[in-house]
Amino acid sequence: MVSINTRRQLESISQFYAREGYYVAEGLVSGNEVEALCREINALVRGEKGRVIGTEVLDPSIDLMQQVLAIHFPHKASDLMTAALSHPQIVEILDALIGPDVKCMQSMVFAKNAGKPGQAWHQDEYFIPTRDRSLCGVWIALDDATIKNGCLWIHSGSQREGILWPMKAHNDDRFDISHEAYNFPFDENAGQAVEVQAGSVVFFNGYTLHRSLNNTKSSGYRRALVNHYMNARSLLPWGIGGSARNDFRDIVMVSGVDPYADKGIQDFNFPFIRAENPVQSKEIYALTRKEFMHRSASAE
Repeated sequence: MVSINTRRQLESISQFYAREGYYVAEGLVSGNEVEALCREINALVRGEKGRVIGTEVLDPSIDLMQQVLAIHFPHKASDLMTAALSHPQIVEILDALIGPDVKCMQSMVFAKNAGKPGQAWHQDEYFIPTRDRSLCGVWIALDDATIKNGCLWIHSGSQREGILWPMKAHNDDRFDISHEAYNFPFDENAGQAVEVQAGSVVFFNGYTLHRSLNNTKSSGYRRALVNHYMNARSLLPWGIGGSARNDFRDIVMVSGVDPYADKGIQDFNFPFIRAENPVQSKEIYALTRKEFMHRSASAE
């Protein structure tokens, strides 16, 4: 790996991350890499990279990307997305933050079209529970992310106490239907806007409270590739689609060694989209549920 940071710089990054719960690496991903990832997203939605569950219910007469909220596990269908998990400059920083042994369990693409909602305050560790609090979200901006188009907002230092705040439904139309965290000791209307240019990467702790507001622009996207990592020395008591395991093994090692390599690697997760349209979403949910049930039965 070619180092872009001195040891002192990496120590400074690690100290900032431990104190504030996040770190922004500006311009870490090149413009050519960003363009390639955007082309790959379009190919995934068009079904050109193999089956991505949900693409079959999209309306081909309308811009496909305008129908998509998110793509789950794109690395399961794309070699380029798989390679992005191990981006050398990203892994170098991950080694400093949560290493020395690092594994990835999830990738997601968020489109956020003009006029579409964001996601209310939440903590990623609530959804992906690690045993050692090492979860780290890596948010790669594929478009310039601004307040107007729905950039990230973060409550600095909200990870320090290691508390997972309760979640509830909300009726705020700025956000999607995902539940929101509440009862935390921070002003829900405050926080720090993390405006970044395309190619910048935001690293944030699994306990860090963060949200994104709605895209208020009249056109365009606010696309981001978000991958989740943790220290490989910890077991991963996680799973989706009713697949919870004591140590979920559908992972990709990106650095160091896997202490549990004798367990082997699963191929359980699969790529699927989350659609804007409620009717399409219902169809996709049925398709994904059927696939999860099939894979769960096969794994037993």
